[in-house]
Amino acid sequence: MTLVLRTTDRPAEPAPVLHVLPAGTDPLLQLEYETQAPNGPGATRCLSHSREIALRGIPVMCTACRARRDWLLINHGRNVWVCCRCSNRWLEPEISRADFDALIAIPDGTTYPSVEQGLAALGFDGTFASTYLEY
Repeated sequence: MTLVLRTTDRPAEPAPVLHVLPAGTDPLLQLEYETQAPNGPGATRCLSHSREIALRGIPVMCTACRARRDWLLINHGRNVWVCCRCSNRWLEPEISRADFDALIAIPDGTTYPSVEQGLAALGFDGTFASTYLEY
C-alpha cells in the first residue's frame, strides 16, 4: 500500500509551480485537476513494508522495541525515514529515494492532511506497539 501525505511543515525545497486553470474553465477539468495527488519535491510519500529489511546484510531493528519487520517507509525529497509501529522513527541514509521508488509497485494515492494523521490512520503512532500486523 502506498500513500501520499500532505505535510503542514514547510518543505526545505521550493514548492513546485502549480498551473492554475483560467476562470470559466470546464468544471470537470477543474475537478480532475483538484483531485490529482500531490507530487513533486514538496510531497511526502509513505509505503507500508511488512517484511524485514536488510541493509548491507544487516537486518534493520527498532532501537526502541526491537521489532524487525512491519515498517512504514517515509520519503520526503532525497531522505527516507523508517517508522516502527511503536512510533519510533529514524532517518535511514542507506535507503535512497531510488530504492524507495523501486519498492512502489502500484501507488494507490491515498492522501492525508498531515503526516501525523497519516501515521495515526495507518497505526504507526504507537497504537500497535509490539504488534506485527499481517496483511
